[in-house]
Formats: sequence, C-alpha cells, structure tokens
Amino acid sequence: MGTVTLGVSVAVPEPYGSLLQERRAGFGDPAAHGIPTHVTLLPPTEVDAARRPEIEEHLAEVAAAGRPFPMRLSGTGTFRPLSPVVFVQVVEGSAACGRLQERVRAADGPLARDLQFPYHPHVTIAHGIAEEAMDRAYAELADFEASWTATGFALYEQGADCVWRLQREFAFGSSPSLELPQQPTFSRPPAPSL
Repeated sequence: MGTVTLGVSVAVPEPYGSLLQERRAGFGDPAAHGIPTHVTLLPPTEVDAARRPEIEEHLAEVAAAGRPFPMRLSGTGTFRPLSPVVFVQVVEGSAACGRLQERVRAADGPLARDLQFPYHPHVTIAHGIAEEAMDRAYAELADFEASWTATGFALYEQGADCVWRLQREFAFGSSPSLELPQQPTFSRPPAPSL
C-alpha cells in the first residue's frame, strides 16, 4: 500500500486564509497555492498508508478532548538566519496550539515524532525565496491583524504534485464517531414595539 505524507493543522479561516495565501504568492513563493493557510500542529510526516484508520481515530480522540479557544494573529516575525521563513505571529492561542500538538504527536500514538526545531506556532507567508522578497513580506504584513475562535483542526495529505489536500476535519468536543456539527443558526431579534 505504500506511504503517504500527512500534516495536521489549524486552518486560518476566510477571509484571512485566502488573503494571506495571495500575499504569499505575490511575494514569489512558488508553494503558496499548494499550501492552505494554516498553523501547523504536525509537520509533514511520512506514514504507512495502512495506518490511516488508526491515525484518524487518534486525531478524533484528541479533538474530542479539546475545547474551542481564541486565536489572534498580529505582526510578522522570522526564523532567519536559522531557517528561510517569514511568518505572521500567533499572539493569542499559541499555548493552546502547543498543548494540542503535543497530544497529536503523543509518544504512545501513531504520529509520535521528534521535531527538528522547538515548536513555535506561526503562519508562514514566505519560505525559501529571495532575501529581498522575504524582507518585503516582513515589512508589508507587519500591521496584519486577524482573530477568530479555533473550533477544531484538520488532516491534510500531500499529493505527488506537492499540493496539500484536506482529508478530514476534526471538531473539538465531539465524539470520535460523530460528524462535524452543523453551523449554528441565528434568528433575528424581534423588532422593538413602539
């Protein structure tokens, strides 16, 4: 059956996700349109394809134990010179992401692995491109702000074309056997009487 390359992440919702993806492409990053805008919980990890059911069960259990948490992005940062990356900073939600990624990579689970660098949640906006373009990304998104409530995470698989495709979403606080809950509906409050 072979191997597959998987990743787990918290998606950056719309309209922010598309905006940052377009900006990343505009800085000349050729990988921009193949990578949905996200905060990584599990970096690209090669696994035996036959273990997918076990992996999905593990992720469902991690999600079921999780609860929604606030996420806020603000300003830019960089890993240069250690790594050629410019990113938007996670200024709220980073501790929750840290705990979540530890559970995803639990030593007794199917996705146990060591990281090349200490975990630092971020949203990549430029990777491995010309220094001038990296400097531009750093400066042009320095005032970027976004906030939302993270309600779950997702499993992605990298195709032979290097494009990351959504495989399954996992909502926090749901039973491993349940599908994602319906979006809440809101009714308009009654009009005030005169």
